[in-house]
Amino acid sequence: MCASLSRVAAHRSCGTWFVNRARRRYAAGGMIPLRDTVPSARFPIINLTLIALNTLCFLHELSLGDGLQGFIQTFGLVPARFHNGGAAEIGSLVTSMFLHSSWLHLLGNMLFLYIFGDNVEDRLGHLRYVCFYLLCGAAAGVAQTYAISGSLLPMIGASGAIAGVTGAYFLFFPTARVVTLVPIFFFFQIIEIPAVVFLLFWFLMQLMYGMVTISAAGEVVGGVAWWAHIGGFLFGMIAAPLLVPPKPARAGRVQGLSWRD
Repeated sequence: MCASLSRVAAHRSCGTWFVNRARRRYAAGGMIPLRDTVPSARFPIINLTLIALNTLCFLHELSLGDGLQGFIQTFGLVPARFHNGGAAEIGSLVTSMFLHSSWLHLLGNMLFLYIFGDNVEDRLGHLRYVCFYLLCGAAAGVAQTYAISGSLLPMIGASGAIAGVTGAYFLFFPTARVVTLVPIFFFFQIIEIPAVVFLLFWFLMQLMYGMVTISAAGEVVGGVAWWAHIGGFLFGMIAAPLLVPPKPARAGRVQGLSWRD
């Protein structure tokens, strides 16, 4: 989620450094999810719209040329500015989650959103899902700003919101399985892994990296917003059950008396 201005300037570079970073950020121990085994009962219009919006915003970034850094500085989430700017900076919690620093940053986030988001939208409903997504992104951003409250570097990316989506998926679909590309020595195998195992392992890795990035002086270092991932995941687990629509009551009759269950 977090991208410094120096990384944003390297938008078009997707070399080995980005590959290694992506494997740490998006994959669990090098495992790459391909799809899940839970079909959606309804068309995920909101999830696909979010993917489209993120992509369009990134294409707009690519068109800015030398104006990109100023654009990111304006619409990214700058922790120091957020804590000192008051209500005027709240909008950056939303705008920052639609910006990305590279193609790999975008594609990694959208892969997770595509796999896990449709089912969460199916469970919550369209309107509740979009509200849930935005709330998760905002909560994740706030969590990271408290981890690096003095930073002047803008944070961008959808991974905090998507972490919230995976937190909801973790609760809603405990029996689901994730078809995963797993590196075994020099080869890759495609295997099905229980979703709870995959996502729990992913979360523990975020927690591990988050703890590692805290220096001895108590400051957070590094270029990935691990605490946004952690905060988003936990917020998603807490908020998702509260947003599940009530089941419609079934009317019936027992010995002439009306009842509902």
